[in-house]
Amino acid sequence: MHRPIAFGYFIALSLAAALNYIPGVTDENGLTFGIFALDIYDDALHAASALWALGAALVSARASRLFLLLFGALYLADGLMGLATGSGYLDLGIFTWGVQNLPFGFKVMANTPHIALGGFALIMGLRK
Repeated sequence: MHRPIAFGYFIALSLAAALNYIPGVTDENGLTFGIFALDIYDDALHAASALWALGAALVSARASRLFLLLFGALYLADGLMGLATGSGYLDLGIFTWGVQNLPFGFKVMANTPHIALGGFALIMGLRK
């Protein structure tokens, strides 16, 4: 069960890394889906996470489970931090931008992907 899920994360994270390069996904202001801007740090984070997921899926079920646990904890915590402060740590946003006074609705929309991906990965990794 863990290997196919890790491979699914490889696909999802590869798509996230490619979002800035798919015509029509970003608006005239460079906002992805009109909500948030993805920069080179986000692209690198998503690409590295995708490669980590692929490597884990190819190696073993144990490696895939470890990926799901670690990735899940890291991304969930990043999303929750972003929800609380407006900046996450995985893309170094908390160090670059600090605590941001953003509308709560925006913070929810911007951080839901990390909360959902991280939470699901963590739950699946906790399952034997």
